[in-house]
Amino acid sequence: MQNGPKTMTNTHRPKSARRLANRSKQWTSNVARPDLRGPQNAQRSYERYLTLAQAQAQSGDVIGAENYYQHAEHYFRSMSSDRETT
Repeated sequence: MQNGPKTMTNTHRPKSARRLANRSKQWTSNVARPDLRGPQNAQRSYERYLTLAQAQAQSGDVIGAENYYQHAEHYFRSMSSDRETT
C-alpha cells in the first residue's frame, strides 16, 4: 500500500467528460474564412440586433430586449471606431 498522495488519472473521468475534453479538435478547419469585421457586416449586425431588440420590447420581454440592445450597441461602437480609423 502506498502512503504518498494519490493522483487522479483520465480513467476516473466519466465518458461524457472525456468526449467534451476533446471537443475543440472537432471544430478545427483549414478552410479560409472571409474577414467578418468589415463595416458592412457591422452595419448589418447592428440593424439585425436593433430589430430583434425592438421585437422583444414589443412582446414585453424587457430583459431580452436589453440584451439585444447591448449587442446592437457593440456593433454601433464598432462602426464608429471604423469611421475614425479611415
